Parts: sequence; C-alpha cells; structure tokens
Amino acid sequence: MEQIIVSDPGIFSGEPVFRGTRIPFKILTDYLEGGDGLEAFLDQYPTIRREDAITALEQTHSPLTSKISKTNFCSMNVVLKN
Repeated sequence: MEQIIVSDPGIFSGEPVFRGTRIPFKILTDYLEGGDGLEAFLDQYPTIRREDAITALEQTHSPLTSKISKTNFCSMNVVLKN
C-alpha cells in the first residue's frame, strides 16, 4: 500500500504532508482533536479524498499504538486517570 502521508525536506522542511499536496497531516489531526471532525476538514480541503484521509489515519495509527504498547501501562494508567 502506498503511503498517503509523506515527508520531504523540500516541502515544509520535511513536515508530514498528504502525498501530492502541501497540506500538512497535522491539520487533519488538529481538526479531529478540536472536535470539528473529518467532514469539516474535507470541506476545507477538497483536494484530499475521504479515502485518503481515512487511510492516513489508519497508517499513522499503527506506529502510534506500537509506541504506546512499549510504555509502562501502570504509569500510563496513573497519568490518564489524573
């Protein structure tokens, strides 16, 4: 599967962007974290296809959960409860 999110030193100093665009992936995560949702992001950035946004989230989900699984869950549990 081709990566949807790419990093190139010549584009935004290597900040991860959607392939073929100059739209940083962080904008999508900012929308989601802010509660605006995928639809709002897609409305604002119509050059990004819904399938690509979903695939990007899926592709970044695995590395993130892999990093989390390597941490001490007891410590993490305490942090999340506070």
